[in-house]
Amino acid sequence: MDELFEKMKKLIAEKLEVDEGKITLEASFRQDLGADSLDTYELVYAIEEEMGINIPDDKANEFETVKDAYEYIKSQQK
Repeated sequence: MDELFEKMKKLIAEKLEVDEGKITLEASFRQDLGADSLDTYELVYAIEEEMGINIPDDKANEFETVKDAYEYIKSQQK
């Protein structure tokens, strides 16, 4: 996969305390990775810091899968 996905995998694994092997684009934050609303908030904040972007709350609430977050972040990078 690409560099962005690798960075995201590391952040997700660290924040959600899951094995990187479980993190795929199709993985659901809640069902597959066990995230609750606080976990997802902290993860979004960490992604914003790491990637130097801003993710509006309404957009962050739409992130169901890793792919949702990945595609949004990719669209925000220059």
